[in-house]
Amino acid sequence: MIETKGYATHGAKEALKPFSFQRRDVGADDVLIDIHYCGICHSDIHQARNEWGQSTYPMVPGHEIVGKVSAVGANVRGFKVGDLAGVGCFVDSCGVCPSCREGEEQYCDQSPVWTYNAVEKDGKTPTYGGYSQKIVVKEKYCLRVSPNLPLSHVAPLLCAGITTYSPLRHFGVKSGDKVGVVGLGGLGHMGVKLAASMGARVTVFSTSDKKAADSKRLGAESFVVTRDPGNMAALANSFDFILDTVSAPHDINAYLNLLRRDGQLVFVGVPEKPIEVQPFAMIGKRRSMAASLIGGIRETQEMLDYCASKGITSDVEVIGVDRIMEAYDRTVKGDVRYRFVIDMKTL
Repeated sequence: MIETKGYATHGAKEALKPFSFQRRDVGADDVLIDIHYCGICHSDIHQARNEWGQSTYPMVPGHEIVGKVSAVGANVRGFKVGDLAGVGCFVDSCGVCPSCREGEEQYCDQSPVWTYNAVEKDGKTPTYGGYSQKIVVKEKYCLRVSPNLPLSHVAPLLCAGITTYSPLRHFGVKSGDKVGVVGLGGLGHMGVKLAASMGARVTVFSTSDKKAADSKRLGAESFVVTRDPGNMAALANSFDFILDTVSAPHDINAYLNLLRRDGQLVFVGVPEKPIEVQPFAMIGKRRSMAASLIGGIRETQEMLDYCASKGITSDVEVIGVDRIMEAYDRTVKGDVRYRFVIDMKTL
């Protein structure tokens, strides 16, 4: 077994603190990664605080993991010692259901094995995430990382990047499309960058004008303050696609009314309470709603390669592990532009 240090929470109301545990030895199909950086996702906070239920403790969060390969198993062919590698939101899946066979492991019929707050396929070994020194992962679930981008800024691509890239690709957003991005946070800022890089004409929707300048810098053509109903009414029936990244309660019907005929609104944010939908907001223009969950390994690698070719990374604030709780509080308040990343050398 491999002795590993990390940061863990032992209860929903407890702070994260140093935690020692063991990773499995490197098997024939495994890759050992020395973790250099790990992003802080809002879902880390939800799970650490048991806001979604079903949290188990001790919990080492973190699923935006990048680092350097330090050992490989005998059967590994895609990685060698010294390579840069990443790990995203899951580390295993059944491999045999239709979704897994089609490269959509995130929708595994038996559920993927999440990178943390889950149990390995043996049914008993807990998974611990990237707020730690090392991680052992099957080669099939490791991702190649380009050396041409700053590693700290790549880490959030493993969740925020693929969460926004996947629906843009799946629903066929193309050059010239008018795309709305609701919310400009960790997810939203990546949605803007990616949609703009695909040639879309991007509009950001926010409750205040505090991030208007940022939206233009990130690639948006327009910025709309949603607290003024007149701003929304003027844009009725004009958008091809809207990416909703907001995890707080909001009026979804106001955004449905912005879609053209056959326009689509896709959720990637997860509000804590159900959202009410007025069918008339959809029926009159044959509008549709959908949702999207991260991406499979194949698509995540495609996204990383795409970002490397376009020079796209996340906007981050790098912190030491001793500031994790501060980062949690600031993330909840929206006080980060746009993703915290932990420098694991500070562990």
